Amino acid sequence: MQWISRHKRHIIVLVITVIFLGFLLRFNQIDRIGLYETDGTSYERARVTEVIRDNETESGNLIGNQVVSLELLSGDYKGNTVEAVSSSSYLYGAHCEPGMRVIASVNESDDSLYVTVYSYDRTWVIGAIVLLFLITLCVIGGKQGFKSAVSLIFTFVCIVFLFLPMIYRGVSPILGAVVVAILTTFVTMYLIGGFSSKSITSMIGTIAGVGISGVLAVVFGKLTRISGYNVSDIEQLQYVGQMTNIDIGQLLYAGILISALGAVIDTAMSVASTINEIHFRNPDLSRKELFVSGIHVGKDMMGTMSNTLILAFTGSSINTLVFMYAYNYTGLQIINMYSIGIEIIQGIASTMGVILTVPLVSIICAWHLKLKSREENHTSLGGSLQTEKSEQYF
Repeated sequence: MQWISRHKRHIIVLVITVIFLGFLLRFNQIDRIGLYETDGTSYERARVTEVIRDNETESGNLIGNQVVSLELLSGDYKGNTVEAVSSSSYLYGAHCEPGMRVIASVNESDDSLYVTVYSYDRTWVIGAIVLLFLITLCVIGGKQGFKSAVSLIFTFVCIVFLFLPMIYRGVSPILGAVVVAILTTFVTMYLIGGFSSKSITSMIGTIAGVGISGVLAVVFGKLTRISGYNVSDIEQLQYVGQMTNIDIGQLLYAGILISALGAVIDTAMSVASTINEIHFRNPDLSRKELFVSGIHVGKDMMGTMSNTLILAFTGSSINTLVFMYAYNYTGLQIINMYSIGIEIIQGIASTMGVILTVPLVSIICAWHLKLKSREENHTSLGGSLQTEKSEQYF
């Protein structure tokens, strides 16, 4: 019976997965508005066959553009050899050498081609790096590592194929982030612990913790008079907002929700697992004792997770920090910059969500475990009384 139950559960999960994938395929059938002219332009793989004119000086500096010969490896002109220009920009182009694989921008106009080198072809290298990460996770983590890899892939799919289409269709980015957080939390907890007390309490604690982060971010934004329109690339975002249905002002808070999700999930599951293990070893502990144990375990996690989030947000803004240090900005000027205010709000709101997740999960888990134990004892006692009555009757 247990095997049949597990077999049925796997079938249900498979059916839900197929339905979800079918929904995503249909949901992503969107006619996106072209924000810039792309007619006649495509990006293709190519191989450098010859450097016709180099741009490297005797001192080793790169000045001007290279003129190279490329063999196109994909697209309508696959197999053709064309002449292309490669710039020496830090963001675009590449310093080409014979045999190098590159990405070429092919512009077709009036039966003629204008080809430029867009970038190095990093497709296979990036793919290999991701594959190495997943293999390492599965080898070191075993079965749980494989489940973690599946969870990561599911999160990526939700963000790219669910969250982005949702906000493009005009759905509130905050609502979209909440949907992604709930789905990701549910799948992650199910993969790690199945349908158990540990997983259920972790799910509730994670959703509550992420919700707290979002609410605090909005409150902090109101108090500091900082909104989603104060980000550095707002000019480009406003153009996107004017041309599409995306609510640009909510993107900042949606990002905070998503960025806090990983740390909150980790904290919630760790605290719930610990309390469950303590209760299993000593079922006689009261709710208060289980709650206190969860708090004690969570104290260490508060420090490590807080550092993790703060350092992550600091690392993402390291270029801004270096710029301000080099130009000798004053402290009063720095603390009142929009970019610094946004980073502080993101870091503090996310960290507060993690910190408050500890008591939330502790109290929910302690209450649920003792309630479950009471029900089990009541059921066991009822069964014993029924057996005793039956024996007396006979």
